[in-house]
Amino acid sequence: MAAQLYKTASGRLFHAGAIAIVMVGLPARGKTHVSRSLYRYLRWLGVSTRVFSVGNYRRERLDNQEALELRLKIADTCLSDMIEWLEKGGGQVGIYDGNNVTDQRRKEINERLLARDIHSVCDKPEIVLANIRSVKVSSPDYYGWDPDAAVVDYENRIKEHEAHYETINDPNLPFVKLLNVGERLVVNHVQGYLQSRIVYYLMNLHNQPRTIFFARAGMALDERKYRSDSDLSPEGWEYAHKLKDFILNYRDHKDALTGKTADELRSLSVWTSTQKKSRQTGSVFSEGGIPVRQYSMLNQLNPGEVDGMSLEEIKEKYPDEVIRAKEDPYRHRYPRAESYHDLAVRLEGIIMELEREKNDVLIIAHETVLRCLYAYLFDRPESQIPQISIRRGTVLVVTPSAYGCKEARLSL
Repeated sequence: MAAQLYKTASGRLFHAGAIAIVMVGLPARGKTHVSRSLYRYLRWLGVSTRVFSVGNYRRERLDNQEALELRLKIADTCLSDMIEWLEKGGGQVGIYDGNNVTDQRRKEINERLLARDIHSVCDKPEIVLANIRSVKVSSPDYYGWDPDAAVVDYENRIKEHEAHYETINDPNLPFVKLLNVGERLVVNHVQGYLQSRIVYYLMNLHNQPRTIFFARAGMALDERKYRSDSDLSPEGWEYAHKLKDFILNYRDHKDALTGKTADELRSLSVWTSTQKKSRQTGSVFSEGGIPVRQYSMLNQLNPGEVDGMSLEEIKEKYPDEVIRAKEDPYRHRYPRAESYHDLAVRLEGIIMELEREKNDVLIIAHETVLRCLYAYLFDRPESQIPQISIRRGTVLVVTPSAYGCKEARLSL
């Protein structure tokens, strides 16, 4: 379970029962991206969620050339496993990731469960081709294939499905239609708080390629005291200029697929906290015309009464608190302080803004903040968050993709 924001005794949240979400759409329309992204967001909220991928079931059990009847049988097995997990396995949201392109198939599914469909529609060939090249060619189905041959084969698979494709038109069904990966959203008969949260998330989702950079703020004159909010030290200013040069040089490298630089493809913005060392580290970018935004939500975890104290001083003054902190480092608060859980709740608005952003972003913040954001993007359990290491002098390069995020740690 990722950094769970809320918990209940039953394990089900927001007074919502079990919810089945059925993906609908032709291949290469972004269904897997939507499924995986929604899975990550719901787990961050604390909702017990699983993706049941028909494609994964097929790859585990069949050769690509085997009969359609066997494929349908395996799709039914995948559906049965999801229903069992929702009924007996403690799950709350099951996401059934498949094509489900015909009315008949959707009726069969709805006879077995009261489902909410997410229908991904794309009528722009350039988006479909980009999705094929960036996602499908690297899927397990095409391991060892020539990329161009894989594109041709996948386009043929799409044509086979197009012959049977029927869009959702039943006004009695609860569904969400995503057109051209976020250009337009149609919502029909979707009710309930958790369901509304899902729709709000989908309104902010897209699959455009971008890069997210994480970097620590430069060193301040007084690193120990949170309340002093000190200016950058001379070493901190030197670090800020090195960081700027590094990021700009990194983005100047040619993109392998397009032959263009990242700067030609996407603009860059810098997000900082409102604390001085973070603001001043980001200020060197604004001198070069790069937009810099300041968010108080990105301020570091408030240490409370232990601000400026060494570990030995804390042990001497608050021995019981030290024991509690070791037992639950994610949820423990020192007197008048924040816990990592409090910080994660505070960062939810930043997370939604990050999902919405279509260009490259550099986030300059304290390590406590970057730990929580990293845990969200990489679906890390809450117990690991206080131990995640992001050192000053290291730039964390995060590349979101349909199957999850990839990272590279680069030294200045």
